[in-house]
Amino acid sequence: MLRPLLLVLAWLLASACAAKDAPLRVKDLGKMQGWRDNVLVGTGIVTGLAGTGDSPANRATRQALSNVLSQFNLTVAPEQVNSRNVAVVMVSASLPAFAREGDGLDVTVSSSGDARSLLGGNLLLTALRGPDGRIYALAQGPLSVGGHRYDANGNVVQKNHPTAGSIPNGATVEVGMAGRTAPLSQVTFVLAEPDYTTASRVAAAIDAQVGPGLARARDASGVEIEIPPALRNELVEFLARIENVAVEPDRRARVVINERTGTVVAGGDVRISRIAVSHGDLKIFIASQNSVSQPAFIGRTGPGVVSALVTNTQVDVEEPDGVGFLAGAGTVSDLVQSLARLKTSTRDIISILRAVKAAGALHGELVVQ
Repeated sequence: MLRPLLLVLAWLLASACAAKDAPLRVKDLGKMQGWRDNVLVGTGIVTGLAGTGDSPANRATRQALSNVLSQFNLTVAPEQVNSRNVAVVMVSASLPAFAREGDGLDVTVSSSGDARSLLGGNLLLTALRGPDGRIYALAQGPLSVGGHRYDANGNVVQKNHPTAGSIPNGATVEVGMAGRTAPLSQVTFVLAEPDYTTASRVAAAIDAQVGPGLARARDASGVEIEIPPALRNELVEFLARIENVAVEPDRRARVVINERTGTVVAGGDVRISRIAVSHGDLKIFIASQNSVSQPAFIGRTGPGVVSALVTNTQVDVEEPDGVGFLAGAGTVSDLVQSLARLKTSTRDIISILRAVKAAGALHGELVVQ
Protein backbone atom coordinates (compact mmCIF):
# COMPACT_ATOMS: atom_id res chain seq x y z
CA MET A 1 0.00 0.00 0.00
CA LEU A 2 2.85 2.40 0.82
CA ARG A 3 4.67 1.71 -2.46
CA PRO A 4 1.91 3.20 -4.69
CA LEU A 5 1.69 6.22 -2.38
CA LEU A 6 5.42 6.80 -2.74
CA LEU A 7 5.23 6.57 -6.52
CA VAL A 8 2.34 9.04 -6.65
CA LEU A 9 4.18 11.43 -4.33
CA ALA A 10 7.37 11.24 -6.41
CA TRP A 11 5.39 11.80 -9.62
CA LEU A 12 3.62 14.85 -8.18
CA LEU A 13 6.88 16.38 -7.01
CA ALA A 14 8.58 15.72 -10.33
CA SER A 15 5.66 17.22 -12.26
CA ALA A 16 5.63 20.29 -10.03
CA CYS A 17 9.37 20.73 -10.54
CA ALA A 18 9.25 20.25 -14.31
CA ALA A 19 6.27 22.45 -15.09
CA LYS A 20 6.41 26.20 -14.60
CA ASP A 21 3.56 27.78 -12.68
CA ALA A 22 0.96 29.14 -15.09
CA PRO A 23 -0.38 32.67 -14.52
CA LEU A 24 -3.51 32.92 -12.40
CA ARG A 25 -6.37 35.37 -12.46
CA VAL A 26 -6.48 38.02 -9.77
CA LYS A 27 -9.85 36.65 -8.60
CA ASP A 28 -8.16 33.30 -7.81
CA LEU A 29 -5.69 34.96 -5.42
CA GLY A 30 -8.10 36.72 -3.06
CA LYS A 31 -11.14 38.98 -2.93
CA MET A 32 -12.18 42.59 -2.60
CA GLN A 33 -12.15 43.99 0.90
CA GLY A 34 -15.59 43.89 2.53
CA TRP A 35 -16.82 40.89 0.55
CA ARG A 36 -17.47 38.27 3.21
CA ASP A 37 -20.13 35.85 4.37
CA ASN A 38 -22.22 36.62 7.44
CA VAL A 39 -23.04 34.01 10.08
CA LEU A 40 -26.67 33.42 11.05
CA VAL A 41 -27.90 31.30 13.96
CA GLY A 42 -31.18 30.37 15.59
CA THR A 43 -32.89 27.91 17.90
CA GLY A 44 -35.59 25.59 16.59
CA ILE A 45 -37.54 22.39 17.15
CA VAL A 46 -37.31 19.18 15.15
CA THR A 47 -40.44 17.04 15.15
CA GLY A 48 -41.41 13.65 13.75
CA LEU A 49 -38.65 11.65 15.46
CA ALA A 50 -39.33 7.99 16.17
CA GLY A 51 -38.74 8.13 19.90
CA THR A 52 -35.14 9.31 19.51
CA GLY A 53 -35.68 12.93 20.57
CA ASP A 54 -34.96 14.69 23.85
CA SER A 55 -35.98 12.99 27.07
CA PRO A 56 -38.78 14.45 29.24
CA ALA A 57 -36.08 15.54 31.70
CA ASN A 58 -34.93 18.20 29.23
CA ARG A 59 -36.61 21.40 30.46
CA ALA A 60 -35.66 23.42 27.37
CA THR A 61 -37.50 21.00 25.09
CA ARG A 62 -40.63 21.00 27.22
CA GLN A 63 -40.66 24.79 27.44
CA ALA A 64 -40.05 25.25 23.69
CA LEU A 65 -42.81 22.82 22.69
CA SER A 66 -45.23 24.48 25.13
CA ASN A 67 -44.46 27.89 23.57
CA VAL A 68 -45.07 26.55 20.05
CA LEU A 69 -48.41 25.00 21.01
CA SER A 70 -49.52 28.22 22.68
CA GLN A 71 -49.30 30.01 19.31
CA PHE A 72 -52.06 27.70 18.05
CA ASN A 73 -54.38 28.37 21.02
CA LEU A 74 -53.32 25.18 22.81
CA THR A 75 -52.54 25.60 26.48
CA VAL A 76 -50.17 22.87 27.62
CA ALA A 77 -48.02 23.40 30.69
CA PRO A 78 -44.32 22.49 30.24
CA GLU A 79 -44.68 19.91 33.03
CA GLN A 80 -47.31 18.10 30.96
CA VAL A 81 -45.11 17.69 27.89
CA ASN A 82 -43.92 14.08 27.74
CA SER A 83 -42.71 13.19 24.26
CA ARG A 84 -39.48 11.82 22.79
CA ASN A 85 -40.55 12.66 19.25
CA VAL A 86 -39.20 16.24 19.39
CA ALA A 87 -35.77 17.76 19.95
CA VAL A 88 -34.40 21.25 20.50
CA VAL A 89 -31.72 22.09 17.95
CA MET A 90 -29.34 24.87 16.97
CA VAL A 91 -29.71 26.06 13.38
CA SER A 92 -26.93 27.88 11.54
CA ALA A 93 -26.40 29.22 8.02
CA SER A 94 -24.06 31.50 6.10
CA LEU A 95 -25.42 34.62 4.39
CA PRO A 96 -23.36 35.53 1.28
CA ALA A 97 -22.17 39.07 0.69
CA PHE A 98 -24.63 39.75 -2.17
CA ALA A 99 -27.63 37.71 -1.03
CA ARG A 100 -31.03 39.05 -2.02
CA GLU A 101 -34.55 38.51 -0.74
CA GLY A 102 -35.87 35.12 -1.76
CA ASP A 103 -32.48 33.43 -2.19
CA GLY A 104 -32.05 29.97 -0.68
CA LEU A 105 -29.42 29.08 1.92
CA ASP A 106 -28.08 25.73 3.06
CA VAL A 107 -28.83 25.09 6.72
CA THR A 108 -26.95 23.03 9.32
CA VAL A 109 -28.96 21.56 12.21
CA SER A 110 -27.41 20.08 15.36
CA SER A 111 -28.97 18.75 18.54
CA SER A 112 -28.54 20.85 21.68
CA GLY A 113 -30.23 18.39 24.05
CA ASP A 114 -29.96 14.67 24.77
CA ALA A 115 -31.60 13.41 21.57
CA ARG A 116 -30.20 10.12 20.30
CA SER A 117 -30.89 10.74 16.60
CA LEU A 118 -32.45 13.36 14.30
CA LEU A 119 -33.08 10.86 11.51
CA GLY A 120 -36.47 11.40 9.86
CA GLY A 121 -37.09 14.71 11.61
CA ASN A 122 -38.62 17.90 10.25
CA LEU A 123 -37.48 21.37 11.32
CA LEU A 124 -40.26 23.76 12.25
CA LEU A 125 -40.14 27.37 11.10
CA THR A 126 -37.03 28.91 12.67
CA ALA A 127 -35.84 32.51 12.57
CA LEU A 128 -32.13 32.95 11.82
CA ARG A 129 -30.57 36.05 13.32
CA GLY A 130 -27.33 37.91 12.77
CA PRO A 131 -24.98 39.28 15.44
CA ASP A 132 -27.09 42.45 15.53
CA GLY A 133 -30.18 40.44 16.59
CA ARG A 134 -32.03 41.11 13.36
CA ILE A 135 -33.84 38.31 11.51
CA TYR A 136 -32.27 37.76 8.08
CA ALA A 137 -33.67 34.36 7.05
CA LEU A 138 -36.31 31.76 7.90
CA ALA A 139 -35.51 28.03 7.90
CA GLN A 140 -37.81 25.03 7.65
CA GLY A 141 -37.89 21.59 6.09
CA PRO A 142 -37.00 17.89 6.41
CA LEU A 143 -33.54 16.99 7.64
CA SER A 144 -30.94 15.05 5.69
CA VAL A 145 -28.91 13.04 8.22
CA GLY A 146 -25.88 11.09 7.06
CA GLY A 147 -25.96 8.58 9.90
CA HIS A 148 -28.17 6.46 12.12
CA ARG A 149 -28.40 5.03 15.61
CA TYR A 150 -30.44 2.03 16.74
CA ASP A 151 -30.38 0.47 20.19
CA ALA A 152 -32.25 -2.36 21.85
CA ASN A 153 -31.60 -4.29 25.05
CA GLY A 154 -28.27 -2.57 25.60
CA ASN A 155 -27.03 -3.17 22.03
CA VAL A 156 -26.18 -0.01 20.07
CA VAL A 157 -25.48 0.29 16.35
CA GLN A 158 -24.37 3.76 15.23
CA LYS A 159 -23.00 5.23 11.99
CA ASN A 160 -21.42 8.69 11.77
CA HIS A 161 -23.14 11.41 13.84
CA PRO A 162 -26.95 11.08 13.74
CA THR A 163 -27.44 14.14 15.97
CA ALA A 164 -26.45 16.56 13.20
CA GLY A 165 -27.95 17.09 9.76
CA SER A 166 -28.51 19.59 6.98
CA ILE A 167 -31.29 21.05 4.87
CA PRO A 168 -30.19 22.02 1.33
CA ASN A 169 -31.81 25.36 0.45
CA GLY A 170 -33.70 25.04 3.69
CA ALA A 171 -33.70 28.77 4.50
CA THR A 172 -35.12 31.72 2.60
CA VAL A 173 -33.46 35.12 2.80
CA GLU A 174 -35.88 37.74 4.13
CA VAL A 175 -33.45 40.67 4.37
CA GLY A 176 -30.74 40.96 1.72
CA MET A 177 -27.34 42.52 2.17
CA ALA A 178 -27.51 46.20 1.29
CA GLY A 179 -25.13 47.17 -1.51
CA ARG A 180 -23.23 50.41 -1.86
CA THR A 181 -25.24 53.17 -3.46
CA ALA A 182 -22.63 55.97 -3.61
CA PRO A 183 -19.95 55.72 -6.33
CA LEU A 184 -16.61 54.48 -5.04
CA SER A 185 -13.31 56.20 -5.68
CA GLN A 186 -11.14 53.18 -4.81
CA VAL A 187 -11.32 49.55 -3.75
CA THR A 188 -8.84 47.30 -1.94
CA PHE A 189 -7.97 43.83 -3.15
CA VAL A 190 -6.98 41.46 -0.30
CA LEU A 191 -4.72 38.47 -0.96
CA ALA A 192 -5.72 35.13 0.54
CA GLU A 193 -2.02 34.37 1.18
CA PRO A 194 -0.25 37.60 2.24
CA ASP A 195 3.04 38.01 0.38
CA TYR A 196 4.94 41.18 -0.52
CA THR A 197 6.19 39.80 -3.83
CA THR A 198 2.75 38.67 -4.96
CA ALA A 199 1.15 41.96 -3.89
CA SER A 200 3.74 43.89 -5.91
CA ARG A 201 3.15 41.66 -8.95
CA VAL A 202 -0.63 42.13 -8.71
CA ALA A 203 -0.23 45.92 -8.65
CA ALA A 204 2.18 45.84 -11.59
CA ALA A 205 -0.08 43.54 -13.63
CA ILE A 206 -3.12 45.76 -13.07
CA ASP A 207 -1.17 48.84 -14.16
CA ALA A 208 0.08 47.03 -17.26
CA GLN A 209 -3.19 45.45 -18.35
CA VAL A 210 -5.87 47.89 -17.17
CA GLY A 211 -4.24 51.31 -16.88
CA PRO A 212 -1.07 52.91 -15.52
CA GLY A 213 -1.07 54.38 -12.03
CA LEU A 214 -4.28 52.65 -10.88
CA ALA A 215 -2.89 50.11 -8.39
CA ARG A 216 -0.50 50.37 -5.46
CA ALA A 217 0.57 47.63 -3.06
CA ARG A 218 -0.21 48.95 0.41
CA ASP A 219 1.26 46.00 2.33
CA ALA A 220 1.72 42.22 2.03
CA SER A 221 -2.02 41.56 1.77
CA GLY A 222 -3.67 44.69 0.37
CA VAL A 223 -3.54 46.31 -3.08
CA GLU A 224 -5.33 49.66 -3.40
CA ILE A 225 -6.96 50.24 -6.79
CA GLU A 226 -8.08 53.67 -7.92
CA ILE A 227 -11.29 53.79 -9.94
CA PRO A 228 -11.13 56.28 -12.83
CA PRO A 229 -13.84 58.98 -12.54
CA ALA A 230 -15.29 57.96 -15.89
CA LEU A 231 -15.83 54.38 -14.67
CA ARG A 232 -17.19 55.01 -11.16
CA ASN A 233 -20.74 54.57 -12.42
CA GLU A 234 -19.71 51.35 -14.19
CA LEU A 235 -18.16 49.59 -11.21
CA VAL A 236 -19.20 46.06 -12.26
CA GLU A 237 -17.45 46.28 -15.63
CA PHE A 238 -14.33 47.79 -14.09
CA LEU A 239 -14.05 45.13 -11.36
CA ALA A 240 -14.65 42.40 -13.95
CA ARG A 241 -11.58 43.61 -15.83
CA ILE A 242 -9.56 43.66 -12.59
CA GLU A 243 -10.60 40.11 -11.66
CA ASN A 244 -9.41 38.69 -14.97
CA VAL A 245 -5.93 40.25 -14.91
CA ALA A 246 -3.33 37.48 -15.23
CA VAL A 247 -0.64 37.33 -12.52
CA GLU A 248 2.14 34.87 -11.82
CA PRO A 249 2.11 34.62 -7.99
CA ASP A 250 5.17 33.95 -5.90
CA ARG A 251 5.20 30.76 -3.85
CA ARG A 252 6.84 30.10 -0.53
CA ALA A 253 9.10 27.10 -0.10
CA ARG A 254 6.99 24.90 2.15
CA VAL A 255 6.78 21.21 3.04
CA VAL A 256 3.65 19.94 4.82
CA ILE A 257 3.68 16.58 6.58
CA ASN A 258 0.95 14.78 8.49
CA GLU A 259 2.26 12.04 10.74
CA ARG A 260 -1.20 10.71 11.56
CA THR A 261 -1.98 9.82 7.96
CA GLY A 262 1.56 9.53 6.59
CA THR A 263 1.04 12.32 4.04
CA VAL A 264 3.82 14.47 2.58
CA VAL A 265 3.04 17.44 0.30
CA ALA A 266 5.80 19.73 -0.94
CA GLY A 267 6.60 22.05 -3.78
CA GLY A 268 8.92 20.39 -6.23
CA ASP A 269 11.33 23.34 -6.16
CA VAL A 270 12.00 23.36 -2.39
CA ARG A 271 15.78 23.35 -2.19
CA ILE A 272 18.01 21.21 0.03
CA SER A 273 21.75 21.39 0.59
CA ARG A 274 24.24 18.60 0.15
CA ILE A 275 23.51 15.98 2.83
CA ALA A 276 24.35 12.45 3.89
CA VAL A 277 21.36 10.33 4.94
CA SER A 278 21.54 7.16 7.03
CA HIS A 279 18.33 5.70 8.34
CA GLY A 280 17.99 2.36 10.11
CA ASP A 281 15.09 0.27 11.29
CA LEU A 282 14.87 -1.69 14.53
CA LYS A 283 12.10 -4.27 15.05
CA ILE A 284 11.44 -6.05 18.35
CA PHE A 285 9.22 -9.15 18.51
CA ILE A 286 7.89 -10.28 21.89
CA ALA A 287 6.05 -13.60 22.08
CA SER A 288 4.46 -14.83 25.30
CA GLN A 289 3.13 -18.34 25.92
CA ASN A 290 1.08 -19.15 29.02
CA SER A 291 0.92 -22.64 30.49
CA VAL A 292 -0.54 -24.11 33.67
CA SER A 293 1.49 -26.32 36.02
CA GLN A 294 -0.65 -29.14 37.46
CA PRO A 295 1.06 -30.77 40.53
CA ALA A 296 -1.56 -33.54 40.60
CA PHE A 297 -0.15 -34.96 37.35
CA ILE A 298 3.23 -35.69 39.00
CA GLY A 299 1.79 -37.02 42.23
CA ARG A 300 2.43 -34.00 44.39
CA THR A 301 -0.61 -33.19 46.49
CA GLY A 302 -1.14 -31.82 49.92
CA PRO A 303 -1.61 -28.59 51.82
CA GLY A 304 -0.20 -25.55 49.99
CA VAL A 305 0.22 -27.38 46.68
CA VAL A 306 -1.87 -25.62 43.98
CA SER A 307 -1.88 -25.12 40.24
CA ALA A 308 0.27 -22.26 38.97
CA LEU A 309 0.23 -20.12 35.81
CA VAL A 310 3.61 -20.04 34.09
CA THR A 311 4.45 -17.48 31.40
CA ASN A 312 7.30 -18.11 28.97
CA THR A 313 8.42 -14.98 27.09
CA GLN A 314 10.72 -14.89 24.08
CA VAL A 315 12.21 -11.64 22.78
CA ASP A 316 13.73 -11.39 19.28
CA VAL A 317 15.42 -8.31 17.84
CA GLU A 318 15.67 -7.79 14.08
CA GLU A 319 17.74 -4.97 12.67
CA PRO A 320 17.65 -4.99 8.85
CA ASP A 321 20.03 -2.98 6.74
CA GLY A 322 19.22 0.73 6.93
CA VAL A 323 19.07 3.35 4.22
CA GLY A 324 22.29 5.22 3.57
CA PHE A 325 23.34 7.47 0.70
CA LEU A 326 24.97 10.80 -0.09
CA ALA A 327 22.70 13.38 -1.72
CA GLY A 328 24.00 16.39 -3.56
CA ALA A 329 22.41 19.82 -3.51
CA GLY A 330 19.00 19.60 -5.17
CA THR A 331 15.31 19.69 -4.34
CA VAL A 332 12.90 17.80 -2.13
CA SER A 333 11.65 16.12 -5.29
CA ASP A 334 15.10 14.64 -5.92
CA LEU A 335 15.33 13.40 -2.34
CA VAL A 336 11.88 11.81 -2.36
CA GLN A 337 12.54 10.06 -5.67
CA SER A 338 15.79 8.66 -4.30
CA LEU A 339 14.06 7.38 -1.18
CA ALA A 340 11.24 5.88 -3.28
CA ARG A 341 13.76 3.93 -5.35
CA LEU A 342 15.15 2.55 -2.08
CA LYS A 343 11.63 1.40 -1.10
CA THR A 344 11.49 3.69 1.90
CA SER A 345 8.09 3.91 3.61
CA THR A 346 6.19 7.18 3.77
CA ARG A 347 6.57 7.49 7.53
CA ASP A 348 10.33 6.98 7.21
CA ILE A 349 10.40 9.76 4.61
CA ILE A 350 8.65 12.02 7.13
CA SER A 351 11.29 11.21 9.76
CA ILE A 352 14.10 11.88 7.26
CA LEU A 353 12.58 15.23 6.19
CA ARG A 354 12.31 16.34 9.82
CA ALA A 355 15.92 15.38 10.40
CA VAL A 356 17.02 17.24 7.25
CA LYS A 357 15.20 20.35 8.51
CA ALA A 358 16.82 20.02 11.95
CA ALA A 359 20.22 19.77 10.26
CA GLY A 360 19.58 23.10 8.50
CA ALA A 361 19.70 21.57 5.01
CA LEU A 362 16.02 22.07 4.11
CA HIS A 363 15.61 25.62 2.84
CA GLY A 364 11.92 26.07 3.37
CA GLU A 365 9.18 26.02 5.97
CA LEU A 366 8.33 22.62 7.47
CA VAL A 367 4.69 22.42 8.57
CA VAL A 368 3.79 19.48 10.83
CA GLN A 369 0.07 18.77 11.15
